[in-house]
Amino acid sequence: MFTGLIQYLGTLESRASRPGGARLRIAAPADLLARAELGASIAVNGACLTAVAEDGRAWEADLSEETLAKTTLGRLALGTTLHLEPALRVGDPLDGHLVSGHVDGIGQLLSRPQGQGGVDEGIWRFSMPTDLAPMTAPKGSIAVDGISLTVVDCGNDWFSVALIPETVVRTALNGMRPGDPVNLEADPIGRFVARALALRGSEEKLAAFAKRGWA
Repeated sequence: MFTGLIQYLGTLESRASRPGGARLRIAAPADLLARAELGASIAVNGACLTAVAEDGRAWEADLSEETLAKTTLGRLALGTTLHLEPALRVGDPLDGHLVSGHVDGIGQLLSRPQGQGGVDEGIWRFSMPTDLAPMTAPKGSIAVDGISLTVVDCGNDWFSVALIPETVVRTALNGMRPGDPVNLEADPIGRFVARALALRGSEEKLAAFAKRGWA
């Protein structure tokens, strides 16, 4: 499990094909590398990966074809800045929200405000797959490239969040432009509520939940 609070930034150094998927090599700060022992779980732009190698300057992780298909990690350019978060340990503070590291879909940045001094704070708007709508509600949580954010408003295929300068300047969001893809993970509570209602065949309740949220 993760919190969605980005503690470290890394750089995508290489992505090499391998049977059944690919291997990423990610340069990272020493504190993160100390957590990248063999078998450790580390979230990369919101996707939980398993460390398979570490050499004191970078660490490596294998991606399956499923991960390549369902996340942005197979399409990012070399040199891209990545959000990194090691898995929670017993006793660690839970300051964000529970994030599993399982990406539910890929969205895009639709718009960002024009900020002052190079920092775009305010309302940012993203697209999302329509099947995430029942799991997305105002004041609910959503993880965008692994960042824990609170939904301001949402529709069937979009949502908005309010960002402060601290979040923008300490993450890769500051370099993001409209059209850039992002990994999305829905609020885990919303996921299970949507699943429970779906199993009960309550399409009307699902539609109402997607429209009005938790009200």
